[in-house]
Amino acid sequence: MRPLTTDMTDASSRPYFIRDEDITVAELHRTLAQGSEYDRHRLLAKMLREARDVDVWHFVTPEAVAETLPSLDRRLG
Repeated sequence: MRPLTTDMTDASSRPYFIRDEDITVAELHRTLAQGSEYDRHRLLAKMLREARDVDVWHFVTPEAVAETLPSLDRRLG
């Protein structure tokens, strides 16, 4: 697996808050923008649980989170 990073501008590295998958920053951006609903919700919930709030905004807008939040209840713990 790629090493973890806290640098959300390093497209080829794995975000520190995704410890159990080998996904890059670029792949995370792409999945959140164009992935299936299942994958978008799964990764967004993981990000909301594990990432620092300032890092979340590198990937999604507050409006997108607010719109999706009702669908994430069971995934947020």
